[in-house]
Parts: sequence; structure tokens; C-alpha cells
Amino acid sequence: MAAATTTRLSLVRSLRFCAGHRLFRHEGKCAYLHGHNYRADIEVEAIGGGRAVDAVGRVVDFALIKQRMLGWLDEHWDHAFILFAEDASALAAVRAADPTKYFVLPWNPTAENMARYLLEVVAPAVLGDLGVIARRVAIWETDEACAVATLEGAPASPPPTPGAAVVVDHRA
Repeated sequence: MAAATTTRLSLVRSLRFCAGHRLFRHEGKCAYLHGHNYRADIEVEAIGGGRAVDAVGRVVDFALIKQRMLGWLDEHWDHAFILFAEDASALAAVRAADPTKYFVLPWNPTAENMARYLLEVVAPAVLGDLGVIARRVAIWETDEACAVATLEGAPASPPPTPGAAVVVDHRA
């Protein structure tokens, strides 16, 4: 007898942003302040197992994922330095610039940790009322290299509150 199959539906929205970072205690050139043209792929499914669709037949409108997630990325990470909370010298250097924009991450800003932060912290906060759950986030640092974070099981409840970018701009 053939086993029954189950189809899970999800969608992926790709978003782009530009940001700088450095990897605290890195053994190579990534220890220097530098930047990337990032791509974030956000995969969501309907809450309750990925089988529900709306009256149109969608998990959710792609435009809503773009509006919510890209809105957060634009406000907090785009054209900012993403720095580790324990990286005192990089934080001091970026804070010395005027104007400046930076975001303090609780973990070293590797692509893995950036994907994890978007998956565990940001997505639940900004997508929570849409009836979807983010299951996977990929952060592409280049066209050839990405890190992927995948949520297994139920998300944390309640999700942590996302941090905020610090913007200093004394220009007239």
C-alpha cells in the first residue's frame, strides 16, 4: 500500500539591502570593517502546518512580506553597520562618525547569526499578525555564499523584541 502524501505550501520573498559589519575575533580579512550587498530570502508558511491558503489561494500576499520585512530592514540594517555588542572598538569607531547609523546585534554579525536574528526575532515581531510563520531565512553575502537558519518546531512565545538602529546625524 502506498503511503499517503502531504503537501506543505510556503513562499519565499527575496529582499536586498546594503550594510557594513566586521567579524569580531575573525582570523582573516573579515576582521576589518567592510560591507556587502546582502540578499535575504524569507520563507513563510501558514500557521498550523503549511496547508492553509486564503480565499485567493495564497499563503500570504508577497507584497505584505516585502512591506513588513523590507520595511524593517530599511529602517534598521540598510546602510548601517551591524556590530556585535561586545565589539567595543568597532562600536567606538562607528560612533565617532557623524553622520552614522549602526545596529547592535547580540551575536557576532556572521551571515549565520544575521539569518538567525531575522528568523527568531524580527520575523515573529513583524509578521505575527499575518497568519504565517517564518520557517527559513537565508542571508546571501555574495552571489555564491549564503547562510541558512531554519526554525524547527514552534516559535518562541512571546518572541523577543527586535532592537533598533542608532542614527546620529548632526548635519544642518
